[in-house]
Amino acid sequence: MGDDRLERAEEELAHLRRAVDDLSDVVARQTREIEALTRRVAMLMDRAAEAEAAAGGAVPLADQKPPHW
Repeated sequence: MGDDRLERAEEELAHLRRAVDDLSDVVARQTREIEALTRRVAMLMDRAAEAEAAAGGAVPLADQKPPHW
């Protein structure tokens, strides 16, 4: 009876270790994706700022009051 209990505990431990490893892989992949997306957003913000600057003296769209004001 003790062997069965020990065997079940070892099996459960093995499953839990596998789950932790899988979750660790997911977190690592998501971290890489977030870093890549953060770089892309920064690049797009730089491009948008350059486009607004190239537009001349026009007020940037983000700073304009909505038409209903």
